[in-house]
Amino acid sequence: MSIDIRRYEASTDKDRWDEFIATSARNATFLHCRGYMDYHSDRFNDMSLMAYKGTRLIGVIPGNCSGSNTFHSHSGLTYGGLLTSPRATMADVADTFSALNRLLKDSGIKEVIYKPVPHIYHQCPSEEDLYALFSQCGASLETRAVSSVIDSSHRLRFFDIRRSGIRKATKAGVTISENTSFDDFWPILSANLMERHGTVPVHTLAEITLLRNRFPDNIRLFEARLDSACLAGVVMYVTPKVAHAQYISASHDGKACGALDLLFDYLINNEFSSQDYFDFGISTEQGGRLLNHSLIYQKEGFGARAVCYDSYRYSV
Repeated sequence: MSIDIRRYEASTDKDRWDEFIATSARNATFLHCRGYMDYHSDRFNDMSLMAYKGTRLIGVIPGNCSGSNTFHSHSGLTYGGLLTSPRATMADVADTFSALNRLLKDSGIKEVIYKPVPHIYHQCPSEEDLYALFSQCGASLETRAVSSVIDSSHRLRFFDIRRSGIRKATKAGVTISENTSFDDFWPILSANLMERHGTVPVHTLAEITLLRNRFPDNIRLFEARLDSACLAGVVMYVTPKVAHAQYISASHDGKACGALDLLFDYLINNEFSSQDYFDFGISTEQGGRLLNHSLIYQKEGFGARAVCYDSYRYSV
């Protein structure tokens, strides 16, 4: 049976899309729910797609167009690609890519930027798309970012420098707590990003608050405090298998007393110890061509090792 690819229409398909992400997709996370994707819909020309085998939805593709002829899956997401049901076979995925490329070509698209979901987020093996990119699309690796990840089934010992920071923060009386308000942490994060990189957080305070209200079980803020002062914080994106540190930052006082070391010790060994993976996020710039050695050393100090976040490019 052939695969039919249809454009996503918000007015009619939102509930079906979200139901598929929540109950059927084996490699999706809450980032692929329309409530997350569409918070910044004004910034992207949406071209999300849905793949049907007969009347059965077997996959969705978060997507947008840039310029007049490039399809991205998806510019506003860390990872996207083809999100499939467990019933989708290799043959189904191959047929889906054939149908996808026909539709894109008929729509005037000339090239595709494709960001697959890293394997640590898969609820069961889901790399059929990587084979299709190679065998059918002739895709080439466009970017490769290095993220630092702890595998909970194979934990490594913390570096001495991290253990020293934990002792220092504990001696100073630093405490760890969860906060539903981002008001104290966001200025610390914003100041650090501006000082180090001349940039601002991807999300504004209003946006992260909106998203947290929509996904309170998935977006959680943990802070290290001394008395009433916020010294450091980590915004965690929680998915079925992975606890991902989306934002990490500490004030100057927090850095001096090891507040982040104590905070990560709590998150790794207590709050998220039952997750399969703890993902610190990437330590690369310029599409992966520049490695931030000091940043990745900090993450490796907690026992994290490399998992790649890739993107691919191909012509249609």
